[in-house]
Amino acid sequence: MTRDISLTVNGTEHELSVEPRALLISVLRDELDYTGPNVGCESSMCGACTVHLDGEAVKSCTVLAVQADGCDVTTVEGLATDGEFHPIQQGFQEEHGLQCGYCTPGMMMTATELLDRNPDPSEEEIREALEGNLCRCTGYQNIVRAVENAAEKMQQEPAVADGGGD
Repeated sequence: MTRDISLTVNGTEHELSVEPRALLISVLRDELDYTGPNVGCESSMCGACTVHLDGEAVKSCTVLAVQADGCDVTTVEGLATDGEFHPIQQGFQEEHGLQCGYCTPGMMMTATELLDRNPDPSEEEIREALEGNLCRCTGYQNIVRAVENAAEKMQQEPAVADGGGD
């Protein structure tokens, strides 16, 4: 038995049939080929699968695809606008906020939600926002610097702050 759902992912509408038990992360990666969000722990502990669901950061390994029916989903691939990196992507690049890169998409999606809510967060607020995202490679300092870098860029150019495919 399947259910018909519609999702708008990074601005592109998709109509598909899914099993009621299918996770959003699986549908994004396996059915729609959005491979930015990663499958890490499959228990919401690591945050590698974080996407925006109607503008809110969620761990897509704990959301059923049928729950996202009719929603707007933004993945890390949808942050860039017209081929230009989003400030968070620029920040991660400039501040070397990644090593292996596995956690990076989830970190970026969590950080963009933080910066949408709080355009000038303190280091403590950044660290608190990222608590649900694990990185096994870094000491987080460069990730925090990347978010601070993005915050500065977004304050200078507020038109870029809303991301791409929303």
